[in-house]
Amino acid sequence: MPTLKVELGERRYPIHIGAALLARAELITAALPTPRVAIVSNDVVAPLYLARLAGALRAEGVRVAEIVVPDGESSKNWATLNQIFDALLAERCDRATTIVALGGGVVGDLAGFAAATYQRGVPFIQVPTTLLAQVDSSVGGKTGINHPRGKNMIGAFWQPRLVLADTDTLGTLPDRELSAGMAEVIKYGLIRDLPFLEWLEGNMERLMARDPEALAFAIERSCANKAEVVAGDEHETAKEGGRALLNLGHTFGHAIETGVGYGEWLHGEAVAAGTVMAAELSRRLGWLTGADVERVRRLLARAALPVRGAPLGAERYLDLMGHDKKVIAGRLRLVLLGRLGEARTHADAAPALLLATIDACCA
Repeated sequence: MPTLKVELGERRYPIHIGAALLARAELITAALPTPRVAIVSNDVVAPLYLARLAGALRAEGVRVAEIVVPDGESSKNWATLNQIFDALLAERCDRATTIVALGGGVVGDLAGFAAATYQRGVPFIQVPTTLLAQVDSSVGGKTGINHPRGKNMIGAFWQPRLVLADTDTLGTLPDRELSAGMAEVIKYGLIRDLPFLEWLEGNMERLMARDPEALAFAIERSCANKAEVVAGDEHETAKEGGRALLNLGHTFGHAIETGVGYGEWLHGEAVAAGTVMAAELSRRLGWLTGADVERVRRLLARAALPVRGAPLGAERYLDLMGHDKKVIAGRLRLVLLGRLGEARTHADAAPALLLATIDACCA
């Protein structure tokens, strides 16, 4: 069982990666201040894995409350968050109760934000069950909900005490969700790990066929990259580079998700299309070659991901991107590629260049 560490001083925490970890209740109980948890899951994941995890914890003497919320990005809102709060209060959960997120990125974001705000903060554990959550959203402490005018606009940084990534849960993951997660895996190669990018190019078919050894390697390598970045810039405050680089493709992608309606495109699908836009803009700035952009596009397509954006209209994209969290002092700070394997932030792209790039990359 590989174990990585997110090095945050006294708040450092482990990422356990491996098969059959849901039965390893001792990995969770070691992180509990008291033997009491509230597991938050959704109505898709809960029938598959909630009883297994709750049963293992109860066998260790842990008191377990079970909270099941609706599935999907459209549920990442105040109403669902209040549903979690209602259940916590009904169960008389106190400040020593640990909230455990069992599910994908939406469940992790909701449960994490609930943990950050319930009684001004309670302990939190991530048990991600999708590839995207295992390689990205479960690590680093970003939590939150969406607003009709922008994705993830309301939230908090709230680090988990533990991330438990059971790779067996990927066996029930729909193909579309597997592809969505692969967008975040590919991102790490593009922004900071060229050898990993080259490995992905040589092993994408193994990954899409769910080869256990290939998936385990990709998850561990992705988490190692994420953990290193988070340890160096936890709250995304670096003036250049830092944690912001993890947002390659996300500014364009969030515009797609908001513009078409939450849940119509999966997050990873929107990020993939946004990554192509970022690569094309990097080419127009003289940093990438046409061959580089085609290399990015081809790898994403091999992961069964969209490589063209939603036809919202370029002006609508710019309007939506103007609400992005990476807008600072009125300037839109984009994450682009100086070269393959090396990302950079850029806040000086001319509107005409952005419009031309978006038009060229949308269906």
